[in-house]
Amino acid sequence: MYDVVIIGGGPAGYLAAERLGHAGKKVLLVEKAFLGGTCLNVGCIPTKTLLNSAKHYVHALECGKFGVTSEKVSYDWAAMSAWKREVVEKLRAGIAAQMKRFKVEVVEGSAEIESAGRVRVMPSGGEARTEECGAVLVATGSSPAMPPVPGAKGNPLVVDSTGLLEAAAVPKRLCVIGGGVIGVEFASLFAALGCEVTVVEMLDEIVPFMDAEQAPVLRRALRQVKWKLGCKVESIDGAAGGATVRYAAKDGTKEAVEADLVLMAVGRRPNVTGFGAERVGLDAGPKGVVVDERMRTNLPWVWAAGDVTGRSLLAHSAYRMAEVAVCDMLAGMEGKERGLEVMRYGAIPWAVYSIPEAAGVGMTEQEAASRGMAVKKSQLPLRLSGRFAAENGFAAQGAVKLIAEAATGRILGLHAVGPYASEAIWGGAALIEQELRVEDVRALVFPHPSVYELIRDAAWEIR
Repeated sequence: MYDVVIIGGGPAGYLAAERLGHAGKKVLLVEKAFLGGTCLNVGCIPTKTLLNSAKHYVHALECGKFGVTSEKVSYDWAAMSAWKREVVEKLRAGIAAQMKRFKVEVVEGSAEIESAGRVRVMPSGGEARTEECGAVLVATGSSPAMPPVPGAKGNPLVVDSTGLLEAAAVPKRLCVIGGGVIGVEFASLFAALGCEVTVVEMLDEIVPFMDAEQAPVLRRALRQVKWKLGCKVESIDGAAGGATVRYAAKDGTKEAVEADLVLMAVGRRPNVTGFGAERVGLDAGPKGVVVDERMRTNLPWVWAAGDVTGRSLLAHSAYRMAEVAVCDMLAGMEGKERGLEVMRYGAIPWAVYSIPEAAGVGMTEQEAASRGMAVKKSQLPLRLSGRFAAENGFAAQGAVKLIAEAATGRILGLHAVGPYASEAIWGGAALIEQELRVEDVRALVFPHPSVYELIRDAAWEIR
């Protein structure tokens, strides 16, 4: 008899297992592939590892303008891929060690909910068994979406992000279908390595949830990428020797791009099947498992966390969802007050780990307007920062934007494009969570010289 059975060993699943194990609960974690889920194995970590290698390569190529001479600069894709694998394997081993530390039983295989308090566990290569438990946490994650583009299905030259990470070599020509986070990150990576990259995006701008003044800054910074915006892919022809991606612009103009490899990067979909949701009447659909602010489902003994909920498909969101779910579970088990922890989505940061990065938190100017909120704003180019200019030059692209409620001065959003924007954006989350005002930001002391002291300058620019 387990206190909790967790289905899925990604960020939500393994963190929940840690927290429950730390609380002394008996936990069974079932993962069909590798601990760490998509993020660690075929997502966040491997892509950032390769992007870091690409950054070193770019810096070596461009170091001449900073007075440093380098000759015969090159990269080794095989060595980059080997380093990627080493990083992933060591971090995965770290998670396994944490599971052992907190006495979490881990089973490699699949699991299906049979009924209240009963889960069918099917180990890989072992005999299936039914386990009893007090609660179930569904953390089955998400999978790459594959739209029904004629010529895409079964085409060996059309891959998703997982397939591209395993590419044996850097293609000479890459076509990326989708200008969202995944598409932009891969476009940035391969363009930095000298690949001819074309991105075909149906919408009129990349990364559609970005602030409308910030997205063009990022696009201009990725100057090596060819952007085909407002274009819909109609078909993909060819296989051996290369593919032809045919697309149409909004005005009806039809064009095509030749590529050695095509990346399908049009988003991800929650994994809502294969674990018995239909059998037990769990409220779930194409958009995810329905949960409340405590991560509870319509079944009082089932919680869900992470991408499977369809809410904020980000690893760090999954971590927090897991903590909220565990808090609610433990309160019920121990007869304590429920709902002390709730999931809030208004200050969850996002980041695009391209070269340069982009990050944001809170509302965009457009979102505030859609809610009928009057705002004040300030956007400053990063070249106003002495450190940014010294390390990147005055022609480099980057900007920081601060948005505040007009009536009260309360900070509503912070957005940035520039180096290590992802490392600075947590500060914006803190400003929003604590409901600080423009005057409060002006009173903060930032280190000088630093790139993101411009946040404080932006607060002074708001009138």
